[in-house]
Amino acid sequence: MVKVILQLYPQVRATREERIAQRPLGRDAERYQALIREMPTIVRAADELGLWGISSIEHHFHSEGYEVGPNPGLLDAYWAAMTTRIRVGQLGWTMSAQNPFRVAEDVAIIDHLSGGRSFCGFSRGYQARWTNIIGQHLGTRATLSPSGTQDKMAELDEATRAARISDDQVNREIFEENVELVLQSWTQDSVEAKGRWQVPYPYEEGVDWTMTATRELGAPGEMDENGKIRRVSVTPSPLTKPYPPVFVSSNASKETIEYCGPRGFIPTYFSKIERAAEFGAAYVHAAAAGGRTYALGQNQALVRWGQMADTEDEARRMVAEYDVDIFRDLYAGTTPMKFDPDNPVDSVVNSGLWVVGTPEQVRDQYVELWRQLPAEYVVLIYHWAQQPAESVVRQLELFMQHVKPALDEMTPYEA
Repeated sequence: MVKVILQLYPQVRATREERIAQRPLGRDAERYQALIREMPTIVRAADELGLWGISSIEHHFHSEGYEVGPNPGLLDAYWAAMTTRIRVGQLGWTMSAQNPFRVAEDVAIIDHLSGGRSFCGFSRGYQARWTNIIGQHLGTRATLSPSGTQDKMAELDEATRAARISDDQVNREIFEENVELVLQSWTQDSVEAKGRWQVPYPYEEGVDWTMTATRELGAPGEMDENGKIRRVSVTPSPLTKPYPPVFVSSNASKETIEYCGPRGFIPTYFSKIERAAEFGAAYVHAAAAGGRTYALGQNQALVRWGQMADTEDEARRMVAEYDVDIFRDLYAGTTPMKFDPDNPVDSVVNSGLWVVGTPEQVRDQYVELWRQLPAEYVVLIYHWAQQPAESVVRQLELFMQHVKPALDEMTPYEA
């Protein structure tokens, strides 16, 4: 049975002309407040329709108003309070720029607030404007994964290529170190570290702590006989044991897939099907090397955008109204996606990431995708609130009615 996740950014609703005339629209409090007031319509509908999960992103400084999602954890807590069945999560925390202890705490509290209805997502960070700034204390720089963007790398001079490769390696090291600290924080009564993060700090000297009761009441080894903190206990631990399901965003890097497999993390493919299918097979192999057995597509997620309507022309009109602006300005502006101003809708539809048409056409397109990679999870992205809440809800209804039953037959995994 396929598990459906709805990903909300959110996006401040406006025409392109309004974004220019009223810039920076991302700081328009009235428009953001209108968006927040509309949010329960979608969240409650997703819960009632039986979606597996709902998630948001971590992106900062979106002055243009396209992805105003700086704190997914707060949204998760809000959503948990208004739902009863659906899981709440993130896709995801950008761990190359995050404080791992704060993430561990936030996710654990969200898991408790939701009664165990949560999941956690991690990403490496590809948007330089904010990843480089917020991650500066760790030495992070954003990356588009050189190994997966070789055509773009070939266009660069040797010095720039070397810098991109170095930045990517540092980003990955920070990401993996921070994720490991999150896992330790969830599963161990106390943590110490001597890498980019030192616990205690300074590591050699320890931290003076005059609350002597910690030696008896705290975690074993947390405080030494000289009144020094030597480890810390991250509280609370998650309600879900050992921790909520972990998703990792992936687009171009097979190294990320090989990292996920042995750990049982769920790779989440923001990729064309050819690459996702290739990575799906690599994931099964990497998982097996770590003692985990999965079928092709199992414990994996495929991300897709799309529009459904009574006619294909109407679905394309919805792409023009709701998807073209963000595709042209953000996606084509920050990734290798291509935009043709003379064929704006075709640029989106032919990107390999959109599924557009009548319910029957969309169902058939999804079936063809799942023949190549029968993913256990599907992540649906709609550009709400550029696309009104009622329209997004209708898209979910159509997907659950017309598409999901066909994919359920192709995903014989545990419900």
